[in-house]
Amino acid sequence: FIFLLFFCVLFLQLYTIANVCMYVILEKKVDSRRTFTLQDYFNSSIKARSYNLLWLSDGEYLHKTQEGAVLLFNVSSEKGQEFLSRQTFDQVEAFDYMVSADRQFVCFLSNYSKIWRHSFTASYSIYNQETGCVHAAEPRAFVWKYNVYVKASPNSPLQQVTTDGQMNVILNGIPDWVYEEEMFSSNYALWWSPTGKYLAFAKFNDTNVHTIEYPWYGEGQYPETIYIPYPKSGTPNPTVRLLVVDTANVSNITEVVVPSALRARDHYLSTVTWVTDERIAVQWQNRTQSYVILQMYELEGERNLMSQTGWVGRFSPIEPVFRPDGSSYYLIMSDAKGFKHLHHISEVSHFEYYESNEHNGQPGQRNVYKISIEGSNYSQRVCLTCTLMEDRCKYNSAYFSHDGTYYRMGCSDLKVYILREEQVSSFFFPEVRVLEDNTNLDSILQGIAMPTVTHGTLKIGEFELWYQMTLPPNLDKSKKYPLLIDVYAGPCSQKSDFRFQTSWSTYLASTENIIVASFDGRGSGFQGDDIMHAIYRHLGTYEVEDQITAARHLIDLGYIDKNKIAIWGWSYGGYVTSMVLGAGSGVFKCGMAVAPVSKWEYYGMDKFKSTCIAHQTNSTVTSRAKNFKSVQYLLVHGTADDNVHFQQAAQISKALVDQQIDFDSMWYTDKDHGLGGSANQHVYTHLSHFLKDCFA
Repeated sequence: FIFLLFFCVLFLQLYTIANVCMYVILEKKVDSRRTFTLQDYFNSSIKARSYNLLWLSDGEYLHKTQEGAVLLFNVSSEKGQEFLSRQTFDQVEAFDYMVSADRQFVCFLSNYSKIWRHSFTASYSIYNQETGCVHAAEPRAFVWKYNVYVKASPNSPLQQVTTDGQMNVILNGIPDWVYEEEMFSSNYALWWSPTGKYLAFAKFNDTNVHTIEYPWYGEGQYPETIYIPYPKSGTPNPTVRLLVVDTANVSNITEVVVPSALRARDHYLSTVTWVTDERIAVQWQNRTQSYVILQMYELEGERNLMSQTGWVGRFSPIEPVFRPDGSSYYLIMSDAKGFKHLHHISEVSHFEYYESNEHNGQPGQRNVYKISIEGSNYSQRVCLTCTLMEDRCKYNSAYFSHDGTYYRMGCSDLKVYILREEQVSSFFFPEVRVLEDNTNLDSILQGIAMPTVTHGTLKIGEFELWYQMTLPPNLDKSKKYPLLIDVYAGPCSQKSDFRFQTSWSTYLASTENIIVASFDGRGSGFQGDDIMHAIYRHLGTYEVEDQITAARHLIDLGYIDKNKIAIWGWSYGGYVTSMVLGAGSGVFKCGMAVAPVSKWEYYGMDKFKSTCIAHQTNSTVTSRAKNFKSVQYLLVHGTADDNVHFQQAAQISKALVDQQIDFDSMWYTDKDHGLGGSANQHVYTHLSHFLKDCFA
């Protein structure tokens, strides 16, 4: 009895000690830091700052400070001198500026008013650095009411080059909607020759292009109607001519003739590049964008690029880059194995710099490389950024000074550097100084329980395909977590990369303990043409199937709750989200589609035209409406979306109603494809509420 009593007392003491020890261990695992909230996502102070820089020479650059002044820096000095004061900007309420080559004049841009994605109207004024006076700008070339005007020199009289310009009919010097959005990704169609002797400009004829119409509600008693010439599947495209005017004699206009192989069929003007004042290089391509001709005018020969499997380049050819004397150039083209490579044309000695994702076989990385070319020979390529804080800086970029002596390096880990080359023959760029290290943001994030981002691969068929997972802080793999697939999946897209960013996914993982994953399936880019071209003429097939396959793979990891799987996407991602939910796989509980395509026949991207013709029925969301009965669906769209028209959401809504499917929807009045302004915070808040209700 005494022995038993002693044993019991000893057992209780040990039990108490064990409990204390267990308590201490568990207490150490508790993370006292706050989480990254939805309001943090909207807070601009919890985002990485970039460092704006404009090179003026090989060793001087301009930098606009947060206070609004522009400073002139010499690379050898850490202190800049004031080049433009904040007060000078305030005189005309300028939002941007340009500097003349002699630095005497500054062109200010004021009164910004957006038109489409790239185009806008603005007021332009000239500031004289010597006199301190601001006056109305007198540019050497501009477009007014769709006509081109030029001046032979700054002091010459203004001359009108074209007279036939008319809104939505004939556009001179500026692109129509489809060329701005899909071909040039810019708001101009004017190109100066190197010395300014000639001006090339495009003339677009939208006479036979069908128009899309949608209401603009505004503030008036009656809505307005917006009309846009918008070529949809099987309808006429705009026609285009490329003209060159001699600025000393505007009656001397020469047409740059379309190559005979494309002249008689639908074609596009892709890129325009002046080589010298006497030579111009132009790329033309066919409507399905599988065939490109690079034509040198006033230079012998042409180079034809053709893809047997799909798009040339990233839908469009990449612009050739020439030496200043026009003696050589390089192109980025696919090789016989379907991978993009730098091709050097001609035999001239020089250094070449380029960006690539080849390092360590991880396509989500980016690094800067240097290669020396000596005639027809070239050196081994050397990576300038691969070993700079390699564990952290995996997504890098470079912006070189005029002669390539210095460059600004942008690092994915919040740091931006300037580095320099001490000897022309050297491949080593020692650091000059750090321009922005985002220490304030780093300090803030130290007090926040941030998610962890991991990467992995999944084999589908012959391809190893990459995915990215944003995991909640202190992930416990013995537990089950909800999963949200964040998808885009459009041709040549990439969601799995090594860039640092704070996003909506950061909030979901940190605060809501939701795992967010993205998967680059077949059709995605930067991994060779075989993967990208898998969905050429087959949109709505493999890229949709692969998202379902990826979700099943992630469930098999063991810590995903198979009953709480969702998917969401915007634009093409909204289309894939809707197609996935309509597949009836049984994998997904809910999904959210923002500005989705419903049928490709309603869309204007000619790079998808062949798909529309061959796979209209199988590639539509509306044909899958009956399968939405088993999922929760949120449909979001802006009524003034000029890219993916509100018509697309209206047709999805109609199809779901016809099938008696209950679903949620949200529209944003007079908002375009990007849902900017107040709509942006509202849409992410609404998406958050919907997702939490789905996972409740």
